[in-house]
Amino acid sequence: MAMPTSSTILRWSVAAAAGTALLTFGALPAAAAPASDAQGFIDSTARCATPSTAVAYGRTDSSRIAVCKSPDGEYQYRGVRVRDGARLITAATAEGDGEFVAENDAATYTVTAEALTVTIGDDVIREETMLEFHGPAASTAPASPGAGPAPATTTPTTPLGPPLPAEVGGSES
Repeated sequence: MAMPTSSTILRWSVAAAAGTALLTFGALPAAAAPASDAQGFIDSTARCATPSTAVAYGRTDSSRIAVCKSPDGEYQYRGVRVRDGARLITAATAEGDGEFVAENDAATYTVTAEALTVTIGDDVIREETMLEFHGPAASTAPASPGAGPAPATTTPTTPLGPPLPAEVGGSES
């Protein structure tokens, strides 16, 4: 058996270091955030079709949502679960203070600038923190009189993968 050359040993060392770095820091960087515009997420169920307009849209680790308003003032919730492309399109209401509510069977979906909350009766089934939100934010009072406006909340930009094939062409009504 021939002895490895110094260049072969160097290549092995570099490959081992790269493998260790992947194990230490994670495999690959996450994909870029999904593309969006004023109507919601492009090529997604979480998008409002013209002539409706998006009054709010956002994403969590698990979901993408859009709340649309038709020209006659009716609201519609359009949500998609990212892991499997499951969709929900149903009527919604604006509850004021930047909150929107939709119901489907026994489940209630509440959308705010902070979270998407799914409840059945009084039980919280899931509460997902908004990673990105566009729309009205719930107002908050200053901590004490004369303290000035509440601090601005920054929207995290944690990347989410591109739309799933089940989402593409979300033009159904």
